[in-house]
Amino acid sequence: MPATVPLRRLSDRIRELDSQGAMERLQSLSDAEIAATLSELGPGHAIDILEKFAPERRSRIAAATLSGEGEQWLKDWHYPEDSVGRLVETAHAVFRPETPVPDVIEAMRELVKRELITYIFATDAEERLVGVVTFRDLLYADRAQRLSDVMVREPFFLRPETSLVDAMREVVTRHYPVYPVCDANGRLIGKVRGQVLFEQQAFEISAQAGALVGVEKEERTATPWPRALKFRHPWLQLNLLTAFVAAAVVGLFQDTINRIVLLAVFLPVLSGQCSNTGCQALAVTLRGMTLNEIRDGRGVKLLGKEALLGLLNGVLVGTVAGLGMFAIAHLQHNPQALPLGLITLAALSLSSVASGVAGAAVPLGLKRLGADPAMASSIFLTTATDVVSMGLFLGLAQWWLL
Repeated sequence: MPATVPLRRLSDRIRELDSQGAMERLQSLSDAEIAATLSELGPGHAIDILEKFAPERRSRIAAATLSGEGEQWLKDWHYPEDSVGRLVETAHAVFRPETPVPDVIEAMRELVKRELITYIFATDAEERLVGVVTFRDLLYADRAQRLSDVMVREPFFLRPETSLVDAMREVVTRHYPVYPVCDANGRLIGKVRGQVLFEQQAFEISAQAGALVGVEKEERTATPWPRALKFRHPWLQLNLLTAFVAAAVVGLFQDTINRIVLLAVFLPVLSGQCSNTGCQALAVTLRGMTLNEIRDGRGVKLLGKEALLGLLNGVLVGTVAGLGMFAIAHLQHNPQALPLGLITLAALSLSSVASGVAGAAVPLGLKRLGADPAMASSIFLTTATDVVSMGLFLGLAQWWLL
């Protein structure tokens, strides 16, 4: 049985694993078998797995690729994660613009037998990209013409250091099957396929929901439980620490709760409402950051908008909650029913303002610090909303009623 058949099946299984798990699954195979398996994957996934191997083994695997992809992987590895450079493939159909059309066609006869060619790239003596030629233009070109006569001049290209989010924004109206990738001087580095670009960005988006609660984007459904535990547990410990902070705030007002037990009934109400208000602001902010809508100076406007929305929503929801508090206290013949209702209204209104601002400020602050804006944002946000809402509610009650 040909070796390629089981390798293809293996590559399907490898796609379901995180990069560390994939490396452990592959390391017992020969360098050539690993190279063939990685060649079945997209370049981004292949590089993530390859970098888990020791440097010496990594070089041997890269050298064992049949079409030279390994050399490109080692170059791509040095670019930042989540950048276009991680997805670059070697551009094989590269010619000088003065090359006669018949010579290009003749060279392409052999090249297309080994590689999937979509566009032909024209570069000058310094390897700068000066034009792109489609097969249709090449087919209908006059045999007396040169490549420069049929190429599209000053073509669009991507930069390797460009983030996937920015790249998707640039290509969303173009929908080319392949995009050339050039450095700051316009020299052709390689190409990136549109399908690979969209697939990688789809994976990044799917990982964002998990990042909000501390789930590493590397974790897959097939990730072994020991590694999944290693990914998740530190964030749960952090969440526990922040929960202790919120519990400490409640503990400061333990005497107040003991004297007015009804306050404890409404603590989850305030916490839940304020957390939801903050999560709404967080979702809108992350979407705006993804779409590059939050440019210089707009962050302050966003904070102001979320504060206003928090106040309006807080007053509306607080009115209903205040009426509920008043009704329950009145049924219990509590002489402080009206003050309790007003305290609930005031606490929920002010807490919603703080929650809305925190929902926008947390991802903006993480980005300013150079961290992933989504990473554990929900954990930090929940802590802030719990501390503020419970502190305000119990603090107002202690100040007003006792």
